[in-house]
Amino acid sequence: MCRNIKTLHNFEPAATSEEIRAAALQYVRKVSGSTKPSKANEAVFDRAVDDIAHITAHLLEDLVTAAPPRDRELEAVKARARAEKRFGRAAA
Repeated sequence: MCRNIKTLHNFEPAATSEEIRAAALQYVRKVSGSTKPSKANEAVFDRAVDDIAHITAHLLEDLVTAAPPRDRELEAVKARARAEKRFGRAAA
């Protein structure tokens, strides 16, 4: 899976349409092997992003879990700590 696609399920607040679209865009880029499609493929590329974003939104609405929602800020802090441990402290 593409590392840039983030988990969107079971967060409080819920994923926004912008986050869902960004994940769909990353998916289409990965599958197509292209970050920017040619003019000939632009409409197909954009339609794929729209379709995948739409289906992803339905998926997130329909998923059920017994786990409590994760806190976005806490998960961001954990991610920064993992990155610091892996790559070292960023220069200020």
